[in-house]
Amino acid sequence: MRLGRIDSTLLVAAILAGTVTSVLAQGTAARDWPKGPVRIVVGFAPGGGVDILARTLGPKLAEQFGQPFVVDNRPGAGANIAAEHVARAPADGHTLMFATSSTLVVNPAVYAKLPYDPLTSFEYVSNITIYPFLVVVSATGPINTVQELIAWGKANPAKANFGSASTLFQLPAELFNMRTGVKFEHIPFKGGPEIMTAIINGQVTMAITDPGSSLPLVKGGRLRALASTGPKRTPDLPETPTLAEAGVSGIVVESSSGIIAPKGTPAAVVNALDAALARIVKLADVRERFAQLGMQAAEEGGPAFAARVAREIPVWRDVASKAGIKLD
Repeated sequence: MRLGRIDSTLLVAAILAGTVTSVLAQGTAARDWPKGPVRIVVGFAPGGGVDILARTLGPKLAEQFGQPFVVDNRPGAGANIAAEHVARAPADGHTLMFATSSTLVVNPAVYAKLPYDPLTSFEYVSNITIYPFLVVVSATGPINTVQELIAWGKANPAKANFGSASTLFQLPAELFNMRTGVKFEHIPFKGGPEIMTAIINGQVTMAITDPGSSLPLVKGGRLRALASTGPKRTPDLPETPTLAEAGVSGIVVESSSGIIAPKGTPAAVVNALDAALARIVKLADVRERFAQLGMQAAEEGGPAFAARVAREIPVWRDVASKAGIKLD
């Protein structure tokens, strides 16, 4: 029994020593980082909403950590090229990605094979923004409500269509078809501005789109917002109902975007970044920039961000499967 107590004491001491060593190592990692410029990889071309957000955060992070945070645009393949690059990058905290729901949730739903796994290839740092989509039609057309849109679609099946520039917007529209029993035909476009123009000109019936593309045209009286897709009304359009309020249940869609890092990035670095970003998103000028893009601060840490992604992937896989949407 005496020897057993001695062994137990030694074991506890060893565990405590290991814990202290781990904590000290993490603290050292945070103090030593960053050792040089940090790249924020963006999977889209310069000038888009994601790029603008990354360039808004970069200087703020540089002020916090004393090193440049440089945006590295790597567009192509629905941001799969950028995500693969980050997944394969050294896990030293000097390569990050500003990732969106398109990369983390939608791509796994529509591609049979990806060069990364959204649930195992990354460390989730912080969810930065969140926003619902808007269901929009022409402001000069006859459709004023969601129920009128549904009735019009059923009465005019040969004319009923919707525009989208990516599966991020196509999938919610296909879910709208499933929930309402209407078959709006998909019309692909290269970008949001082309879709908005087509709706205004009467070439396309409607779109489910991001507020960054549509909100200025809604406020300018050229588009009509019939509903938002979030769980509650958007502050930008307080008179516009949610889809649930408009009589369409089972569609709650919010897009999010945030910072991720290669798997294995030290926890101390991840935590330091998360804490800094939590402070940055509360700044008045940052909130104003978000509002200009029709977005709100998400204020979700890494675990909540990862849980959101894990929760949404099977939902959109089911929609893509039922709609027959595959990109490879």
